[in-house]
Amino acid sequence: MVSGATDRPQARRPGGRNARVRERILAATTELVARDGIAGFRYEDVAETAGVHKASVYRNWPDREELVVEALLVYAESLASVADTGDIRRDLVDFLVALAAGLETPFGRALEQAIQPAGHDVTIRALTKVLDRRVAAMQQRVNNAVDRGELPPVDSSFLGEMISGPVHLIITRGMRPFARPDAERIVDVVLAGIQSTGIQT
Repeated sequence: MVSGATDRPQARRPGGRNARVRERILAATTELVARDGIAGFRYEDVAETAGVHKASVYRNWPDREELVVEALLVYAESLASVADTGDIRRDLVDFLVALAAGLETPFGRALEQAIQPAGHDVTIRALTKVLDRRVAAMQQRVNNAVDRGELPPVDSSFLGEMISGPVHLIITRGMRPFARPDAERIVDVVLAGIQSTGIQT
C-alpha cells in the first residue's frame, strides 16, 4: 500500500454534480423571474422548476437577492461581450445583433422593464453590473481599434450609447423585428460620423 494514499481526500472534479445543480437552479431562476417578476419569486418555485430539493437552493444561495442577481448576470453575460476579430465594424454589428436577440427573449423583456423607474432594486443592481461589464468590454475593444488605427481617438462610452440606443428603442417600442441590416446601418452611420470628424467625441 502506498503510504498516505488513504489520508488525502479525493480531489473534487470540476463540473461535478454540484455545478450541474447550480446551473439548473440559475436557469430556473431566470425562467421564473421572466415569468413572474421579482415580486413573485419564491425558493419553493425555483426548487420545483429546477427539479431539486429546496435545501439545495438555500445551501448555495442563503441570500435570495444574491441568487436573483447571479442568475441575471449569467443570463445577460452575452449582452456585455464584444468580440475582437480585428474588424471593428463587424464586431460592433455582431454585438448589436446579439444584444437585440437577448432583449427580444421573454427574460430580456423583463430586464428592459426593470430599467424603468419602478424596477425592482435587485434587478437594477444586476443590470448595473451588466452595464458596467458592457462599458468595460466596449472600452477595451474601442481602445484596441484606436491603437490599430481603425478609429480616431473616441469616447468608448459615447460610442456604445450611440450604437446600442436605437436597438433598445426598436425592441422596447415593438416597432418591428431587429435584423442584421439594422445593426449594419446603425454602425455605419456612427462610424462614418466618427471617421469624418476625426476628433474625440
